[in-house]
Amino acid sequence: MSHTFDPTVLREYDIRGIIGETLGPDDARAIGRGFGTLLRRAEEAEGASSPPKVAVGYDGRVSSPMLEHALVEGLAASGCDVVKVGMGATPMLYYAEASAEDVKGGIQITGSHNPPNYNGFKMVFQGRPFFGADIQTLGTMAAAGDWADGAGEVTLRDIMREYVERMLEGLAGIDESKLSGLKVGWDAGNGAAGPALEALAARLPGEHHLLFTEVDGHFPNHHPDPTVEENLADLRSLVAEKSLDFGVAFDGDGDRIGAIDGEGRVIWGDQLLMIYAEDVLKTHQGQTIIADVKASRALFDHVAKHGGKPLMWKTGHSLIKSKMKETGSPLAGEMSGHVFFADTYYGFDDALYAGVRLLAASARLGKSVTELRSAIPDMLNTPEMRFQVDEVRKFPAMAEIKERLTTNPGDGVEEVNTTDGVRVNTADGWWLLRASNTQDVLVARAESDTQEGLDRLIAQIDEQLQLSGLERGESVGH
Repeated sequence: MSHTFDPTVLREYDIRGIIGETLGPDDARAIGRGFGTLLRRAEEAEGASSPPKVAVGYDGRVSSPMLEHALVEGLAASGCDVVKVGMGATPMLYYAEASAEDVKGGIQITGSHNPPNYNGFKMVFQGRPFFGADIQTLGTMAAAGDWADGAGEVTLRDIMREYVERMLEGLAGIDESKLSGLKVGWDAGNGAAGPALEALAARLPGEHHLLFTEVDGHFPNHHPDPTVEENLADLRSLVAEKSLDFGVAFDGDGDRIGAIDGEGRVIWGDQLLMIYAEDVLKTHQGQTIIADVKASRALFDHVAKHGGKPLMWKTGHSLIKSKMKETGSPLAGEMSGHVFFADTYYGFDDALYAGVRLLAASARLGKSVTELRSAIPDMLNTPEMRFQVDEVRKFPAMAEIKERLTTNPGDGVEEVNTTDGVRVNTADGWWLLRASNTQDVLVARAESDTQEGLDRLIAQIDEQLQLSGLERGESVGH
């Protein structure tokens, strides 16, 4: 037996495809066989004698139960025991893996914030993210039929109550009187976080108003991507209508957070991280706080001002998690709304827990979320500009641009950071150009104190693209 995956499905950070076109039950079964085989071999090499356990969860998409059934078959046929945790947010699956000593791997079936006809898999292997070369190995093994055989047991485990209890620990040590007056809006976007959000909000102090907690894989109210401002319109209306202190929104599988303050202003990913960093650094002075290369300079300055060591790192939740482990960082985040707490939590991206920690930060810092948002300097920045570049051209083009800027940066360039693409500092501010690891696009962003400065930075991006025979065309979606 062997299996061949569609070439577009095995990606850098996860496995993702279109149901009935590039992804189906046979792929899910092969993923189970490959992942299960790798886990068995790794555990046996460490002297384990009993079959390893793998937790499996899934999101609210129509195709998810079908893929779960096939994935579980594949894992069990490779000799792994499977713990089914049912439908829920991706972080609930991460929790099932991180909190149970007997669970050695985890797989969540989720299409995240993609359209309803997409689905995919996010994986954890012996406590670390499973991505990049790991995912490519699954393809090689499937093509060769290089799979172990066995007959694992399948059990069910209901962890929702336990997961909610654990999230509530994010408010430990805070005087309840500081929380009881809070009024908060929450938008689950008909995604998989809905049931956990209902259970969590029922236990939180204060007044809580919930939107779209019913799981519906067709997403009838709005697309579940909280980093796109138009998707926050319902939450903004709720906050205004009920005079709430702030609002929190989730993506389709609950691992990315979006937020607005009491005045309806968006609190972007890097701005949220500024609030969290100020709170965390009160008890973690001198520690490293990580953000991706798209984040505002204001964030890195803010971390340094509050006694932390700012570290700019590559975009991608798996890459950030790996860097956190390496540096012992208590907090990290991305512009895309992934936030990772490892101070008193597990270091995985959990938007529900991040919502709890926003309540906690406001209480501990003694300021409303609106006051905290108002204290953030107003920078002029572009949205993330994403434009199509042929798959075979995007990395070579970035290599040419990097070469030019590092050998002959030109007038006005103060620093060129090549952590992930190029991030160029000038007196006007900074601009970024990088190749997406998940799509055939280049991503650009720029930030300045003035409109004139921003225009000059964008002109520099255009000049570099032109020198490589490219142009910044229409921006494309995620």
